[in-house]
Amino acid sequence: MHLLSVGPPQHSLFTVFSQFGLLYSVRVFPNAVVAGPGFYAIIKFYSARDAHRAQEACDRKQLFQKSPVKVRLGTRHKAVQDNTLALNSSKCQELANYYFGFNGWSKRIIKLQDLSNLEESGNEDIVAPLQKQSLKFFCALEVVLPSYECRSTGVGIAEKPLDKPEEGPLSFLMNRKITQKLAIQKAMTDAFQKLLIVVLGKTFLIVLEVLHFD
Repeated sequence: MHLLSVGPPQHSLFTVFSQFGLLYSVRVFPNAVVAGPGFYAIIKFYSARDAHRAQEACDRKQLFQKSPVKVRLGTRHKAVQDNTLALNSSKCQELANYYFGFNGWSKRIIKLQDLSNLEESGNEDIVAPLQKQSLKFFCALEVVLPSYECRSTGVGIAEKPLDKPEEGPLSFLMNRKITQKLAIQKAMTDAFQKLLIVVLGKTFLIVLEVLHFD
């Protein structure tokens, strides 16, 4: 959705448009020089339905300034809808928290396995792990929606080359933790990617085994 000729702070835009549904992002830009002074905003909703409702309710209205604003629906999504990217784990959690509440869903790690590439070493002290050529973790987890008796499993693999083993054991431990976290995030994205949440008024329909969010 494109909001034309406005100049309010970003939080004001968020306040107005979040009334119509969960927002994916809000970005404000200055107008091009040829267009004169002013600003325009690009506001993305998770739901096309919410974007349509916002456009119909806000177009040519005085939302936060004396002059009315023009609100237009973007069309870029039509060109990329056949190549839809999965939401990252933080966006998946944001979406789940919005529709189900913080206590309405949970994740359970089934397996977190270290698959790191090791070099043989007879030294057993803490320096030995630094001989690893790369860090690699596998994660399998389950996203649970107890109120809907729904479970979705996902898997993820994360790998990080260790190009500078001389950085020391602290750097190694930090990189190990980061790689573990990334594997968990990828597994969560995979689990959510198999869920389709259809909002019907104030009710929900959840379908498993689809490729992406709608």
